[in-house]
Amino acid sequence: MTQAARDQRIGATILELHNISLAFGGVKALSDISFDVKEHEIRAIIGPNGAGKSSMLNVINGVYTPQHGDITLDGVRFNKMNSRRAAEMGIARTFQNLALFKGMSVLDNIMTGRNLHMKSGLLAQAFRLGSAVREEIANREFVENIIDFLEIQAHRKTPVGRLPYGLQKRVDLGRALAMEPRMLLLDEPMAGMNIEEKQDMSRFILDVNEEFGSTIVLIEHDMSVVMDISDRVVVLDYGRKIGDGEPDAVRSNPDVIRAYLGAGH
Repeated sequence: MTQAARDQRIGATILELHNISLAFGGVKALSDISFDVKEHEIRAIIGPNGAGKSSMLNVINGVYTPQHGDITLDGVRFNKMNSRRAAEMGIARTFQNLALFKGMSVLDNIMTGRNLHMKSGLLAQAFRLGSAVREEIANREFVENIIDFLEIQAHRKTPVGRLPYGLQKRVDLGRALAMEPRMLLLDEPMAGMNIEEKQDMSRFILDVNEEFGSTIVLIEHDMSVVMDISDRVVVLDYGRKIGDGEPDAVRSNPDVIRAYLGAGH
């Protein structure tokens, strides 16, 4: 998809963060940060280590509650988000440090992402009553489509712990996609990958954005990747926002250059 086509596809603002401040004891992780996310865009959050990027994702999906500020999601303002509510409102998350079930197969790991969509009671599931069987078949079909999309068919029955790191990252993405998220939070999805693996993951992220229609909020350290796939970029440094805008504008921002990118970028 061309950038012009992507620009036309981007919709109205669906997420707004207002003056978010978060501290742990005397350590300020985030200080008075505000930015928004538009429907169908890829919104990157960048900054050096310790800038507060993962803390911001944790605020968005309700893991952390900020001491100050609030969140507006789909026009509803929250002083306090929680993980269950975030999931029910269509926010899914991958993690910097993989939180997969290493002894379980690829298929079963991705199936755990369907929990919110399983309506049958425990009794029906235990005795495999009609409704539970139909539900399981439908959920497995959905997961098989994700496995095909991520090109990991050959590994569907393999325990995740036996897979190379790059493929484990794909499984983590697949589990998040199984939730059918409206908004997908990706915490360093390409960390530890080689160039070929990064190219594959970049392609999958763009395809998720285009084919699934998911809005994506992305943390990533590889600036070539960020500048290539992102629609807008917000830059954090020591918990403060120092830049926000389209990639070219951020790349030329003097504060960003001094704090993070360096004169060579």
